[in-house]
Amino acid sequence: MNSAIYEGTVVHARLSPTTHRFTYRVYYMLFDLDELDDLDRRLRWFSHNRFNALSLHDTDHGADDGRSLKEWIATTLEESGFDFELGRVEMLAFPRILGYVFNPISVWYCRDTDGVVRAVLHEVRNTFGDKHCYLSAVDATNPTQTFGKRLHVSPFMDMEKRYDFSLTMPESAVGIRIRESDAAGDEMFRAAFTGRRRELDDRSLLTMFVKYPLVTVKTIAAIHFEAIRLWVKRVPFFRRPTPPTEPVTVHTMVST
Repeated sequence: MNSAIYEGTVVHARLSPTTHRFTYRVYYMLFDLDELDDLDRRLRWFSHNRFNALSLHDTDHGADDGRSLKEWIATTLEESGFDFELGRVEMLAFPRILGYVFNPISVWYCRDTDGVVRAVLHEVRNTFGDKHCYLSAVDATNPTQTFGKRLHVSPFMDMEKRYDFSLTMPESAVGIRIRESDAAGDEMFRAAFTGRRRELDDRSLLTMFVKYPLVTVKTIAAIHFEAIRLWVKRVPFFRRPTPPTEPVTVHTMVST
């Protein structure tokens, strides 16, 4: 089974105009999209497209229209100009917990038929209900993707920014690092998740459910709590602009 659990630590650090840092423990699930129905049959505490202690619904990701996630990413890759033959696709994301989920970022690893990751999609959401996807070619020698910021995420950060996404591929461990810089190239903010792999079985699911109760509620609560701390520190506030009309920003060439 390729699907797994990654237990680890999220770190956020704001570097300018004032310093602000917090850390918390979480777990993500890595879903092999071809295994979802099998996971639903085999696992007592997990379901696909129906309620359980932990679940994944197709409407939580992709086009949000209930289309199969594998179908959506295959269509998105083709329409975006990627010409490799799609094999396995894995998505690192929070599951629904007792029916609720909020994913600030979900990462899709798109492999060719030889199992090599050829493209990565970063699905970013904000607390206003907006979403934008950043899709890029990737290879093992250069696992960093650079994009201009397209989606308003924090009201304490303006839109004139650049993202650098850096990844370690999901094996015994996984890592996601996001660096946000201003137009001059000065780093303003960084975020990271690092986690160790655990087997995905009923025992591990129950352990995570008990060890991190309502982790998705905790995530959205932490976002608002940290926003209050930034407001108290008098960090400048920026109003939410109109979100982009196109759902995906695409780089078909590997960034150098």
